[in-house]
Amino acid sequence: MPDLKKLSLGVATLALLASASVASAEDKVVSMIQCGDELAEGYDGFIAEWEKNNPGYKVETEVVGWGQCQDKATNLAVAGTPIALAYMGSRTLKQLSENGLIVPIPMSEEEKASYYPHIVDTVTFDGAQWGVPVAFSTKALYWNKDLFEQAGLDPETPPKTWQELYDMAATIKEKTGTPGFGLTAKSFDNTMHQYLHWVYTNNGQVIDADGNIVLDSPQNLEALEWYGKMVDVSEEGPTAYEQDELTPLFNDAQVAMIEQGPWVRNRVNDDLNWGVAPLPVGPQGKGPGTLLITDSMAVFDGSGVEEQAISLAKWLTNPDNQFYYEKTHGLTPLRPVAGVQEMVEEDPTWAPFLDGIEFGGPEPLFTDYQAFQNAMVDMVQSVVIGSAEPAEILSSTAAEIEEYK
Repeated sequence: MPDLKKLSLGVATLALLASASVASAEDKVVSMIQCGDELAEGYDGFIAEWEKNNPGYKVETEVVGWGQCQDKATNLAVAGTPIALAYMGSRTLKQLSENGLIVPIPMSEEEKASYYPHIVDTVTFDGAQWGVPVAFSTKALYWNKDLFEQAGLDPETPPKTWQELYDMAATIKEKTGTPGFGLTAKSFDNTMHQYLHWVYTNNGQVIDADGNIVLDSPQNLEALEWYGKMVDVSEEGPTAYEQDELTPLFNDAQVAMIEQGPWVRNRVNDDLNWGVAPLPVGPQGKGPGTLLITDSMAVFDGSGVEEQAISLAKWLTNPDNQFYYEKTHGLTPLRPVAGVQEMVEEDPTWAPFLDGIEFGGPEPLFTDYQAFQNAMVDMVQSVVIGSAEPAEILSSTAAEIEEYK
């Protein structure tokens, strides 16, 4: 298990620690790091209201770019000068917890029940919650209706199964010369994510409810075999593409179908005739599924204001405030609040991103998440380029990731 407390800190990090020490001298300051370019819309008002309801405490926010924010929060905690509250990928929570850097955030049964199924699982291990979900993404299938029609397919009928997905992609490639499907296989995190969509649409798992690694299963083998099979009907050189690099190809009608998140609905070219549908289901799938990815508010240990940080995290993410945040950022809602149905009625393209939740599954939590991710990406790439047999590499990867849980 990697020991974060032994991480070396460079000169730049030490400078950050010096500035943080000044803030931590005020024991009633609740310091908070948010990832991005600016404070989330609405947060200034939400924070002001929380301060009004919690006299004697002041929230100090710092916005840090996506590439540095998680590292900064972690480094400050490792150095013993923790931020109180920070925006973190839920995938990091187990590692942070195992190293004693964050505190659990208890949730009542009512709070847990307020979320869509499996959302709380993305922040739960050892029977406790270690973050408050703040951002949620699901995926769906985008298809180019004009390319369907050019290939002689019904432009209003997207594939519902893996077999239909393959067959339609093959027909499009044969009839139009355009790759039928955008396949992700770059050395990047969403290569693992894309494979996990196939796992969950085939009723598979990586870790079961008892914490056992169950990657080497018939469901997951089918998922890996089909992932490799899609190479024949996809763009040339999938190892050169991560999911966001496939969106421009879709926009330019250079690929007929891609799997992407709801934010892409606002990035599709105006002149493109497109639709969006739930992800196709595998032979053993129970229904449309998707990988459920969350980011969370994590409360760091040692700030002296942990209780207030938990209160602030829950306030910022309460049903009303959270739904406002989701609407302004184009994120899949975390809860089935009253406004969700209205949102879908106003824009039916939202529906597929909600339909996959019931049979979806959480991003697995590992103590060494980076090593787990690398192993999974290597597995997928080896099948895509044909350097390993799916059954053999699935079995060896399952054994490897036992070390990282």
